[in-house]
Amino acid sequence: MKQLKNMLMLGILLSAMQVGAQTDKATTARLVEEQRLVFNATSAMPLASADVTAVLNKMQGAQGAGNIQLSGGQYDLRLTKDSVTAFLPYYGRAYVANMNTNESGIRFNSKKFNYKSDKKKKGGWVITITPKDTRDVQSMTLSVSENGYGMLNVNSNNRQSITFNGYISEPKALSK
Repeated sequence: MKQLKNMLMLGILLSAMQVGAQTDKATTARLVEEQRLVFNATSAMPLASADVTAVLNKMQGAQGAGNIQLSGGQYDLRLTKDSVTAFLPYYGRAYVANMNTNESGIRFNSKKFNYKSDKKKKGGWVITITPKDTRDVQSMTLSVSENGYGMLNVNSNNRQSITFNGYISEPKALSK
């Protein structure tokens, strides 16, 4: 019983540490205003369909097409005034097969894109990004809370839409 209690306390402590890792309101507002942020994806939610659910039920750790936890902190969307870079996984139905396995997922670097940021009435922002020089991604909508939590919806020309949950952070300075 004591071991169970200790495990529960450890779980609560780790959850609290993750919540504290998000940005504060002033930092979030500055990142959105400066158009210089990183969206770090922590989970993916593909559109639920019978085919996707059947495949995802066979994957280790996945529970249907509902929510797929992304571990390792490696998946992100980097935004600056002059570029958008995406490195995100994709789960779902593709209508056109990609023959190059190095281009699987949602991976691109765009220098030509439209950026629109709207402040929500109840706090937070809705950022719409429309890349002009990518083949597959039609538009991306990033909803950001004042505390730095985000939800990214990616609409594609050749695939079903997919949504990612995560948080925003400042880009790390490039080491020379």
